[in-house]
Amino acid sequence: MDNQLGNRRQQLMKSLRKSGIFDEHVLDALASTPREYFVDSSLLPLAYEDRALGIAMGQTISQPFMVAVMSQALRLDGSERVLEIGTGSGYQTAVLARLAAHVYTIERYQQLACQAARRLQKLDVSNVSLYVGDGSLGWPEAAPYDRILVTAASPVVPERLILQLVRDGILVVPVGVREHQDLLAIRRTRSQPKIQNLGGCLFVPLVGAEGWQE
Repeated sequence: MDNQLGNRRQQLMKSLRKSGIFDEHVLDALASTPREYFVDSSLLPLAYEDRALGIAMGQTISQPFMVAVMSQALRLDGSERVLEIGTGSGYQTAVLARLAAHVYTIERYQQLACQAARRLQKLDVSNVSLYVGDGSLGWPEAAPYDRILVTAASPVVPERLILQLVRDGILVVPVGVREHQDLLAIRRTRSQPKIQNLGGCLFVPLVGAEGWQE
């Protein structure tokens, strides 16, 4: 990585701290994950801008601040099995792989899944299992999970995913209409799930049987 990108990465880390990201493990994971590997070559100068960037198939690579917020909300200690819905570029996957024991990730587009797999292999990330399919249904064959992260907007709280969590497991998911969502951290309990609203956000829609229709 050239000096210019290196300086921008350092500036981004300082900005994330000032914005309220306090989990040092999350900050270390973002600092050691080269975002420039996951963006289109034409957008390389913007790799460390704190903004979402377009990728293939009309999808996006999430804003670093949002990646940090979502990762922090999972409260990972390194021992967890995490399900990620929406592999996309593979950037969030790579961050999670540095924070958890194993990451199961689902992508509905074959093209994106193949690109993400190559990037992860280039970074020697070996604790990830990638599946192409309908992420709104989860990955029941490998359940239960300690944590689930959804990187696309669901129209409702996805009950099917909650059922794939262990007791006291956490689901982080954007829920709302296509134009605006609330980021929710949902803990599965013995009775009703406990829901924490982490604030407004905007994600591409979760398309599938339990999400939005095309």
